[in-house]
Amino acid sequence: MTIDARTLLPIAERAVSIASEIIRTKAPGVVTAKGDRDMATEVDYAVEHAVREFLSRESPEIGFLGEEEGVSHLGDGLMWALDPVDGTANFLHGIPLCGVSLGLLDKDTPTLGVIDLPFLNLRYAAAEGAGAVVNGSEIRVSDARELQTAIVAIGDYAVGENADERNRPRLALTEELAARVQRIRMFGSAAIDLAWVADGRVDANIMLSNNPWDTAAGVIIAREAGATVVDLDGSPHSMTAHATIAASPKLIADLVELIAEARKVMVFDREVAE
Repeated sequence: MTIDARTLLPIAERAVSIASEIIRTKAPGVVTAKGDRDMATEVDYAVEHAVREFLSRESPEIGFLGEEEGVSHLGDGLMWALDPVDGTANFLHGIPLCGVSLGLLDKDTPTLGVIDLPFLNLRYAAAEGAGAVVNGSEIRVSDARELQTAIVAIGDYAVGENADERNRPRLALTEELAARVQRIRMFGSAAIDLAWVADGRVDANIMLSNNPWDTAAGVIIAREAGATVVDLDGSPHSMTAHATIAASPKLIADLVELIAEARKVMVFDREVAE
């Protein structure tokens, strides 16, 4: 199926408005454990159900993937990807850094994204070829040129199965960044990380993960705002990438080099231990 993503922005905006109202007005409710230190609240499920129902009526030909309940149906090459509450741990603790993230995937490439941060009164939106906005005003990535003047957001450390092993590269990366960038920030929300790169609030974001519900919306918003988004090795980012690195274009080469250095240190440490 071929479609101009811009024609679907009004539908996506309405879906996200439904989600945002639920997040803003409902208490977290019962918490369901999803694994070691991972959880979903009643609000996560309520948002996903409401958005799925709305989109199945408004765009029945498009598939749907939600973080909590997976794929409800397959579309003809197009798929909505929803994180109903991105930053659930923040939401559960009353930290306002959380929101809803809805992206549209054309196979493994995001073409539309809407991110709403209900407690910050910020809504980011973009469609391929149409630029990116926050609350209707155009946004652009920062013009940062050097790591030493850059604020870099990083993704959460891993929890759950094999968390220690999965956190070794994250900790090595944090050490490399701490020695070279102006500041490191961890907001606890992939949607915020990517939206704030797009908005120039941070200069770069590094996530050593790439779940489509986490990144689909943010990646297209960042790209449409002028950010470069790549995988670990600097190749163009897609939903099959291993990591999500977004930044001002002038920082990408240095970030990819820094990540490579962190990976070398990790391999050396493992060899010494063995």
